[in-house]
Amino acid sequence: MKVNLGTVDRLLRLVVGLVLIALVFVGPQTAWGWIGVVPLVTALAGNCPVYSLLGFNTCSTKKSID
Repeated sequence: MKVNLGTVDRLLRLVVGLVLIALVFVGPQTAWGWIGVVPLVTALAGNCPVYSLLGFNTCSTKKSID
């Protein structure tokens, strides 16, 4: 898998995922909080399949000049 998530994007996904999962245990306690697993996994993997399909890339890689 090619990394297509930048640092800020990964941090935001990590925080959102953890908050959504926390809602399962605290707050409304609905199963919808488990949807937070998706952004959490994509943040840890550094790859978003939807970004790949749409051609987005927030990862700042150094490009060599030929």
